[in-house]
Amino acid sequence: MADREEKDRAEAGTASASEEKKYGVNTAKNVLIQGTILAAASIIAKVIGLIYRIPLYNILGDVGNSYYSTANEIYSIILMISSFSLPLAVSRLMSERIQKGEIRNANKVFLCSMRFAVISGGILALVTYAFAGLITKYVMNVEYAKFGLRVLAPVILIFAITGVFRGFFQGFSNMVPTAVSQVIEQVVNAIVSIWGAWVLMDYGRSIVAQGENELAAPGWGAAGATFGTVASVTVALLFMMYLYARFNRRFRHAVRKDQTAKRESSRYLYRVLILTIMPIILSTLVYNISNVLDQGIFNAILKSQNYTEKQYATIWGIYTGRFRVLMNVPLSLASSLGPAVVPSLTAAVAARDKASAVRTVHSSTRYTMIITIPCAFGMAALGGPIIRMLFHPSSGMPLSSGIMQAGAIVIILYALSTLTTAILQGLGRLREPLIHNAIALVVHVIALVIMLRYLNLNIYAVLYANAVFALVVCILNALSIRRFIFYQQEIRKTYLVPLLSSIVMAFGSYAIWYVLNIVFGNSVSTVIAILCGMVIYLVSMVAFHGITEEEMKKVPKGDVLVGLFRKMGLLR
Repeated sequence: MADREEKDRAEAGTASASEEKKYGVNTAKNVLIQGTILAAASIIAKVIGLIYRIPLYNILGDVGNSYYSTANEIYSIILMISSFSLPLAVSRLMSERIQKGEIRNANKVFLCSMRFAVISGGILALVTYAFAGLITKYVMNVEYAKFGLRVLAPVILIFAITGVFRGFFQGFSNMVPTAVSQVIEQVVNAIVSIWGAWVLMDYGRSIVAQGENELAAPGWGAAGATFGTVASVTVALLFMMYLYARFNRRFRHAVRKDQTAKRESSRYLYRVLILTIMPIILSTLVYNISNVLDQGIFNAILKSQNYTEKQYATIWGIYTGRFRVLMNVPLSLASSLGPAVVPSLTAAVAARDKASAVRTVHSSTRYTMIITIPCAFGMAALGGPIIRMLFHPSSGMPLSSGIMQAGAIVIILYALSTLTTAILQGLGRLREPLIHNAIALVVHVIALVIMLRYLNLNIYAVLYANAVFALVVCILNALSIRRFIFYQQEIRKTYLVPLLSSIVMAFGSYAIWYVLNIVFGNSVSTVIAILCGMVIYLVSMVAFHGITEEEMKKVPKGDVLVGLFRKMGLLR
């Protein structure tokens, strides 16, 4: 009897190994490749997001963009509570069981997670739809954002189900379905959002002409834009269901062959699922809730200072519709580097390879700063011309330029805080980012209230408070990283040389734009100034010895660059 059980376990183990090989659940190298695929998809999605937000901004205007942003921020927070963490939780729980050969238990994790998603997503979708008007009017002080929030309510349920399917494939270390679905989702979102905003903006204008409040037009326009999210997530769900249907035949065969004696109960799996989700929810929620708090506090204080809803909605629309849209492009580089850093660090920690962990932390931090610092300074120097080129605004240019200049430090600090949080997660320190974000959030809120109420800094208070938040996170994360791997980031090549090179680039690119603008106009001059700024930055980095010859050879056509700089006398 014992021999028979041993044989069954061996067969189950062999089947499991076969399934792992078939589905890609194997080496750490594979995990890194899959993480890179997901990062590339994220960057593509962000670029698509930037492109479609330009015409969308022009359709909605400043007030409409404020309503659109409000609806999306509230929806995002509710999504984090209900289902945003489901893909990660499902993938972790399934992966653990697949590695042990417990295919039947892995399938039960999927089924329990799907029931959990339907119940939690359905309840919160109904609650969101029912209380949308109260939330937008009394919490956010922008009543007409209620139309957009009501449109987004069903997406909470749809996204929850989609997240379980994504977690299912990620449990087999297969990030391709998630990556492809994200790109498809963003393409559909771009098309339907623009169409929906155009159609419902016209409808809003028609009811305003019949005597409705003038804010109804941008309110309905924002609702039309949010319909793009409904369509895109629905298409992503259908795509994931199609892949699951094709995959399920092989998976069901593996479930039937599973001879594992251990059978986990549904009650146990629900408890494990909730315990897995809660830390992720709290950490993500604390880090991202600052945007909603910012808008709620900003609107409430400006309302108490006798600003009208149209006035403070216009200011917030300029901030979110122009600056934050552009800010997300350089930040996407840092946020996309995280998925590649985490598995590499996890593997180094598991192997107790401190040298590899130190190299990963050093290189990822340095490359993030080399890219992010010049992006921030470039946006500060050419912020006004870039906004005129992309958005063609009829008003609000002085405020837009001021926000772009003041926001440069926010971009740098947020990029670094995002990366260092991913580093801590890769080192297995999941509690520290939650604690650090909570501390930073308290400091952030206090600073925001003081700067709004007593210093009257208006929208600049939001920028400076966000800089304070990210700075506190950076400091606390750096102290934790130093404590856990006894490492301190090198200063000169990581921070000082990119900073000095970026200052040179900022002055040079602005001077080029200023001269060319007289002859060629804004758009052509801005493009040329950006391209020249990139060259100035690269030359400055080499001249100040911020980039080595070996590092340049690693990039495409690096040998050509090395030869060119040698002829210029910048390399020996």
